[in-house]
Amino acid sequence: MHRTRLYIDGTFTAPGDNRHFPAVDPATEETFAEIAAGQATDIDRAVRAARRAFDSGAWPGMDGKQRAGVLRRIAEGIRTRLSEIALLEVRDNGKPLPEAEWDIGDAAFCFDYYAELAEQQAIQPPETVDLGDPRFEGKIHREPLGVIGAITPWNFPLLMAVWKVAPALAAGCTIVLKPSEICSLSCEVLAQVIDAAGVPPGVFNLVTGTGPDAGQPLADHPLVDKLAFTGSVATGRKVMQAASAGIRTVSLELGGKSPFIIFDDCDIDKAVEWIMFGIFWNKGEVCSATSRVLVQRGIFDRLLDRLRTAAEAIRIGPGDQPGVKLGPLVSRGQYDKVRAAIDAGRYSGARLVTGGDRPAGFDHGYYLTPTIFADVPTDADIWREEVFGPVVCVNPFDTEEQALALANDSAYGLAGAVMSDDLDRCNRVAARLRAGIVWINCSQPTFTQVPWGGYKTSGIGRELGRAGFDACFETKQITRFDHKEHWGWYLDVPD
Repeated sequence: MHRTRLYIDGTFTAPGDNRHFPAVDPATEETFAEIAAGQATDIDRAVRAARRAFDSGAWPGMDGKQRAGVLRRIAEGIRTRLSEIALLEVRDNGKPLPEAEWDIGDAAFCFDYYAELAEQQAIQPPETVDLGDPRFEGKIHREPLGVIGAITPWNFPLLMAVWKVAPALAAGCTIVLKPSEICSLSCEVLAQVIDAAGVPPGVFNLVTGTGPDAGQPLADHPLVDKLAFTGSVATGRKVMQAASAGIRTVSLELGGKSPFIIFDDCDIDKAVEWIMFGIFWNKGEVCSATSRVLVQRGIFDRLLDRLRTAAEAIRIGPGDQPGVKLGPLVSRGQYDKVRAAIDAGRYSGARLVTGGDRPAGFDHGYYLTPTIFADVPTDADIWREEVFGPVVCVNPFDTEEQALALANDSAYGLAGAVMSDDLDRCNRVAARLRAGIVWINCSQPTFTQVPWGGYKTSGIGRELGRAGFDACFETKQITRFDHKEHWGWYLDVPD
């Protein structure tokens, strides 16, 4: 049975006390690997290695074109091992293989994209600012931010890690990555690829382990300059509190309860397709999942009937089987949480249209049928709180104003979507949705080139796009006085 290792200061190593914990296949509930259980001492070694690499190593001062070359080697290394990594994520996470292959391909592209930005940065001189006084010259410089502590989730194990690692390396930062203990295996492969690409020791470090044993010590470490976290709101608050103790930079991508507004001029089949992609992709274990669907009353009954039929036809099974579109939930703990949310939905008075149970013929594994609630009380938890599973709530609306009021009535603001054949209306609604990501006539397509992040309790800061790159820099002004001049404020200087 494979036992993973940590990667610290350019070396693969066992955790300090040689402890491990099981990796469980959600399709079979069997242990198939053992994950290195890093502790506070391992985090300290990793952070100090990253600190040395930043303060006295070559990486931060390296020309951006040189860093870009290394990042492209990482991208190629991921592509070379794409099938291997995808199958590993299927077994570790439960997602269908085509989804995993898509994720790993995106991860490779992410390195290529930030390699290009690193090259652009290399040829851009500092910005010169007219200060209104010819005796002074002002320039704005951007410098790598420092040591980044990244804590990443289990739903997109490699991809979400790469969203943090790629821009950090491109900018010249060093990083300590702590992936979710539920899905860590593909991040070990990432460390192998990074090592083979020639990244200097200490620039990238991987410490697997639990949140209390490894995540909290990373968040608390005084030598970390920035904390970057993706996960739950509850844990995000703890990360923010830890960052505040040292007045450190923080970025948070947290939960969501994203609305999808569908007007009655839509093609119903197109609407149903995007509803399903918005909630059943990755088993609904997606922060941005459009789990609150608002359908204009004129097509509500017909759309709901078509959605029920289509959801019941989804093939469920192990992610490595052909044709499977819905794998098992990631873990026993997540399965129990989703089942409890469904039970609460039933008790709330919402109408269960379909699903909510273990599918027939699956005695093992964390499988759940696609679940649809309708006519959901808007004060019910199933409507207001993130479920993080294949569970969607569908309610009717009459007017555009009513739909917007219902959509924006949420503590979250990660994403939202609108569908209509009237593009002027789509643009109008998109402008008024209080969310960091808005899709028009679709739901969930995600592109590296545009920023990602939320409003309200869905987070702080942005990843991806140029914004994700800019977030890895500090900004410095350098102002120069003409040394041939005399200031003459305190000292009288003869002409």
